[in-house]
Amino acid sequence: MRYGLVFPILERYSDARLLADLTHDAEKAGWDGLFISDTLHFGSYSGAEPGPTGDPWISLAAMAMRSERIKIGLLVAAVPRRRPWKMARETVALDHLSQGRFILGVGNGAVFDRGFEAFGEEMDIKKRSAMLDESLAILEGLWSGKPFSYSGEYYHVQEITFVPQPFQAPRIPIWVAGIWPRKGPMERAVRFDGVYPVKLTDVGMPTHLTPSDFDQLAHWMHERHSQHSSFDIVANGPVFAAIQDTQAQVELKAMAEAGATWCLQNVQPQHDVDAVRAAILQGPPSL
Repeated sequence: MRYGLVFPILERYSDARLLADLTHDAEKAGWDGLFISDTLHFGSYSGAEPGPTGDPWISLAAMAMRSERIKIGLLVAAVPRRRPWKMARETVALDHLSQGRFILGVGNGAVFDRGFEAFGEEMDIKKRSAMLDESLAILEGLWSGKPFSYSGEYYHVQEITFVPQPFQAPRIPIWVAGIWPRKGPMERAVRFDGVYPVKLTDVGMPTHLTPSDFDQLAHWMHERHSQHSSFDIVANGPVFAAIQDTQAQVELKAMAEAGATWCLQNVQPQHDVDAVRAAILQGPPSL
């Protein structure tokens, strides 16, 4: 199992230089990936206004330039508010800049992300799902480097050829975020390169999957995904704690045995930068 970090682009972590420095530190310490969130103006369940907010594409470019080995990416891009042809250019540019280390996480966008509502973007989740599927088809078509056209309900592309193609072949890896065990996002994920799942509590709040959940998810995916290509199942877990804490180590081992290929430590906007840096420099756990 690989180990990575997920940072917000809010508050103190809105600074692209800081994220680039932390990526450099993580690479030196042996981490496998560092990912950032995607928002224009992230709200909250309480309606409170956020503080400073960064730009994910600028941050990723800075991160790519301060590293050589570590994977970088978005977890997750709120695709339905983006023009897919512009996203095609941005993702290919990052893939070349990082020399093939970029991973694109995709999703519908959080319902409490004010970057949709405040700017008149689509709020209906079913429509967003259709927009996501059309956007993914357009990304693949434009990434192909061949003449491509598209006519859908939401997007239309006259025949055009985009070059260069991505650095990675056959494409930039796509991890699809979604709620387990909902059929729609899981069927979308199986068509691509990985799944970044959450589940909902009884009151509708997102929460992490258990090792038992991952075991069921892995079986579901492996029955449907082509065995000719790799497929990542991405978990969130107590990675920092597992460096020393036995219970956390047991939890991570159970997720790996259940089929998770990555486990990510989430960093929150309020987390102290020096404390986070110190945890990063300890390196990932060795289980």
